[in-house]
Amino acid sequence: MALQIKTRLWLGGVVSEHRNRHLADALFHLVKQCCLPLQELLVVTDGWAAYPKSIRRVFREKALRQARQGRCRLLAWPGLLIGTVIKRTERKHVVEVVRRMAQGLEERALQLLASTQGGNVLNTSFIERINGTFRERLASLTRRCRHASHSVEMLAAGMWLVGCTYNFCWPHHELSRQRKQNLTPAMASGLTDHPWSVRELLAHRIAPPPWQPPKRRGQPPKSGCPRQTPPVKRQTGLLRLRKGGLCPSTR
Repeated sequence: MALQIKTRLWLGGVVSEHRNRHLADALFHLVKQCCLPLQELLVVTDGWAAYPKSIRRVFREKALRQARQGRCRLLAWPGLLIGTVIKRTERKHVVEVVRRMAQGLEERALQLLASTQGGNVLNTSFIERINGTFRERLASLTRRCRHASHSVEMLAAGMWLVGCTYNFCWPHHELSRQRKQNLTPAMASGLTDHPWSVRELLAHRIAPPPWQPPKRRGQPPKSGCPRQTPPVKRQTGLLRLRKGGLCPSTR
């Protein structure tokens, strides 16, 4: 799962039976859809080695080659910063926290962190707190329970339901305390101007994506050469035998 720190907006999550690079890529593709392109971005993760590699693969854009031949180069965003927080535990207690920068300068990362009111050091406390919220509200995610989900699709649907109600329906305690009004993460992000009810959320209609014509297959026509049209077959006369004589006919 991913979270925007300043507004506490839940950006999305991915459910999978296996924790591999495909899971990380799908998660950060969701995050990229919520970001402004080529802007400064600080991503703080835990110590899973797949996260930094996946972030570099997803957050990159095409750069045209000078010769204009061959495949375009894929360059990472210039303002991309990646921080990792590794916690070492003994007997279920955290005894050491190691903070590293996988990409970018730590000074700039701390400046961005301070501007979003995310603390003075690299941390994952906010995403861990929302993980606790999801475990509290979704029975399939509680530890040592008998409410296991029967399918990945059912668990993903429950996760999105809890996440959308968290964003639009339930006022956030810390945001409401700062603004002195009932404020949801969606209101803090400018997505709406009032807390939604669950009925309003479930009845909300989303417009379908615009239609795009299918890609044309095959080699494109050469410029300057007229397109050749297939020859048209000429109709030829036939003779049809009728009772009492012959008459011309065509097909």
